[in-house]
Amino acid sequence: MLKGMRATLCLTFLLVGAQASLAQEVPAQPPAAQQPAAETALLSKAAVLVLDQDRLFGESRFGKAVLARHQQAIEALQTENRRIETALEAEERDLTERRSKLPAADFKALAAEFDSKAEAIRKAQTAKSDNIKARLEAEQRRFVQTVRPVLDNLMREVGALVIIDARVVIYSQAGVEVTDAAIARLDAVLGDGPPPQDPSSDAASDASTP
Repeated sequence: MLKGMRATLCLTFLLVGAQASLAQEVPAQPPAAQQPAAETALLSKAAVLVLDQDRLFGESRFGKAVLARHQQAIEALQTENRRIETALEAEERDLTERRSKLPAADFKALAAEFDSKAEAIRKAQTAKSDNIKARLEAEQRRFVQTVRPVLDNLMREVGALVIIDARVVIYSQAGVEVTDAAIARLDAVLGDGPPPQDPSSDAASDASTP
């Protein structure tokens, strides 16, 4: 699920310095007294830091909030699909029971109408599923943009020039793995993160339910 995000993060964190436009997307850094100071003190002064990007997204409050909204949307769609499936099955049984009482031409027309209806519903529900996936991908991209200034500050504090993905590291000295520190910093600065950019999408999706 996070492969695309991993690649984006690798490119995003390659250089120090957040763009001003991205910095405006996150709250101002809290005073030093409110920062999780212990985590920074444990880090080594190193030019290269190591980060587990999956953990950063999956274990930070911001990432967890994104995944919780995604799971909620999936479960809502699954519930809707089961309701629609039950209704279609009942309609199909009723049509089958009426078959012996209807002229062949009439039954054929009703059966074709039912098939057309079922196919339209299938396409609509597939579109909703695709929309949920697209929203998650958009939220992952927004996560990358929003957390960059926070990680930039962490890098500057320890004098680092680059953060690399833990998956490409064969060996590293103690103190250069910053995932726990980064998660603690994100939680302190961003909390659950900014609200979704398009909160009306769920309502629009519900309104289009067949």
